[in-house]
Amino acid sequence: MNRRALAFTLIALPALAHMVSISTGEIRLDGTRAHYEIRMPLYEVAPLQDPEKALLGGIRFVAGGVEGRRIQGNCQKVESENALICKSVFEFPVAVETLEAVSDFHKITVPNHVHLLRAVRGDFTDQAVLDLSFPKAQLRFRPPTATERIVQQVVSGAIRAGGGLAQLLFLAALVLAARSRRELMLLAGMFIAGEVVACVVLPLVSWQPAPRFVEAAAALTIAYLAVEILLLPEAGQRWLVVGVLGLFHGLYFALFIQSSDFATGWVLLGVALAEIALIAGFAWAMSRFAAQVERFQPVRIAAGLLLAVGLVWFFSQLRS
Repeated sequence: MNRRALAFTLIALPALAHMVSISTGEIRLDGTRAHYEIRMPLYEVAPLQDPEKALLGGIRFVAGGVEGRRIQGNCQKVESENALICKSVFEFPVAVETLEAVSDFHKITVPNHVHLLRAVRGDFTDQAVLDLSFPKAQLRFRPPTATERIVQQVVSGAIRAGGGLAQLLFLAALVLAARSRRELMLLAGMFIAGEVVACVVLPLVSWQPAPRFVEAAAALTIAYLAVEILLLPEAGQRWLVVGVLGLFHGLYFALFIQSSDFATGWVLLGVALAEIALIAGFAWAMSRFAAQVERFQPVRIAAGLLLAVGLVWFFSQLRS
């Protein structure tokens, strides 16, 4: 890889690593009409040339095999909420019994964007999580069973854990930082414990971290762990450092849980299962190829790249 390609990669990776990307929406059905409202953070729409057109066309609703026709739509910037709020009215040929939502917000904003949709019809409500993995969802307006709710929340947590480059980069750095299998298990346990503490404590305090702060903090965790690997290869109590870094990553999941009505325990169960699987997969891959590339010092090279990406990503967040 030449210098120009490397520079391009380092610049592009922070954009792909965009970590906190969440919007909320609510649709209320009344006979053959539906009133929909979306709240999108301003920093998400800043790069768009025509945010109003993009957001109004970013979601479709289908009932009985027929797509609803948007008959009204407008957007308003609300500085106090740091959000662009768009309202639409959809019309269907017949009264809606079940509704299918199809989201393109992950195409309009960033690939790991999450849209939390709440649907209301009379006394019945339903909720869906729309993203790149699941851009469509059926809203049936019946109380979900306990099993359905648990599965939805666990799966949502698992997808959030591995749904962004930020999370994958840090987990890769975590595997690099471990000097033995036993230490890797300890580091993984402390990292997950830190995430759990953040999710439990944040609702109890008055502080609400801004999404940009969470992204900048995540970037620094990658850079700091890379520094540990490069400059302090024999440092002790690395498990304590990783536990503290887990607190910052846990803020993202705390924001996700607060934006939905999901239970913290089930979401974190999904997060933990996914992270353990990813860590195990990274460790297996690195051990498989380590002997073949040992003379190239792969750990130091990979740590150097992680350091560069973390720092570039951090300063890009400060500029934005």
